[in-house]
Amino acid sequence: MCKIHNTIGSLNDIQYHLDYNRIDEFKSIDELINFRINYHFTQQQVILHHTERIEKEKVTLEKEIDGLHDSILMIRTALQKLLKRRLITLYKQIDDLPLPGSKVIPILQDYYFNLIIWLQIWFMQISYPFKVFVVKQKLKNILLKKNKRFNFITANFIDAVNHSSLLQLQTLQQQKIIIDQINNSIYGAIGEQKVVNMLKNLPDDYVLINDFNYSFHPPLYYKKENNYIKSIQIDHLLIAPCGVFIIETKNWSEESIHNPNLFSPVKQINRTNFALFKILTDEMSKLNLNSLKHHWGNRKIPIRNIIVFINNKPREVFQFTKILSLTELLPYIKYFVPSFTNDETQNITDLLMTISNKRKQSNLIVSITTH
Repeated sequence: MCKIHNTIGSLNDIQYHLDYNRIDEFKSIDELINFRINYHFTQQQVILHHTERIEKEKVTLEKEIDGLHDSILMIRTALQKLLKRRLITLYKQIDDLPLPGSKVIPILQDYYFNLIIWLQIWFMQISYPFKVFVVKQKLKNILLKKNKRFNFITANFIDAVNHSSLLQLQTLQQQKIIIDQINNSIYGAIGEQKVVNMLKNLPDDYVLINDFNYSFHPPLYYKKENNYIKSIQIDHLLIAPCGVFIIETKNWSEESIHNPNLFSPVKQINRTNFALFKILTDEMSKLNLNSLKHHWGNRKIPIRNIIVFINNKPREVFQFTKILSLTELLPYIKYFVPSFTNDETQNITDLLMTISNKRKQSNLIVSITTH
């Protein structure tokens, strides 16, 4: 089986956008696609959930309001009974005080204890109405709030549901906007994963590097278009016994293929080929790799361009670039005669892996069985 390095680029792009927007509940491409498909249904489910929630709240409020009316009466009665019991206890304490003798000290003690108990009786009679007032006021405030909420729900049920579901619907809408923005990457990931699954069938002397990135400092001058190349990104870089294949995947519709406003993938891959040639030439000379040298001179590393179209394929034929369908990919690669040993293939792989810009690898899963 072909050795594979790195997650496919579209998945990394998707993961970056999800992380940047703090969306972490999606674990696979299928979940993202299903979210878009079921978005309106999910909206309705959110509204239904909050409708049921407000209905339950209304029923609960009605019960609580009735309970609070009863509680106010019960608490007042309970406090009256409590006051009466405590007063009886205090009066009994006065009756149980021993009779003082003729001496001064016992008489003073008797007056003192009587005074303390009568002060307690007086304080309880004074404080009782205040305690009743405080408790009743607290309950009335709670009752007022619940009555206000109950009346609002009764008169403005739809508004109550809308207000309750607003935050969740806004979050849902924001997720939809973000996922719509990465829709091309989602279907790009499906196409790229199909290519990876196809390339897995190659022997183990083939090595696949997904999402190869390289930046030029300073930018590389591209004479053919009279401009500069700052960086390159390759969907799949296949290092094979017969050379290196730059493989770009396009999961395009027929309309996209014929859209003149889209940047030409042929021009893109030709620019990438030129840049990769410069990278390999410069880096190989720096490392002075003896395994790629021959007594006649430095050996060439063939770099071939492939664009794989998943659904629709152009009929046109282009210079320096092979346009293939998914089923044509492996036969085309296997057509070329090997010219490198396993060690030489590994040396090229090690070089490319060393110089590649590293990106955070996505944990998203692509299942292509349902697509």
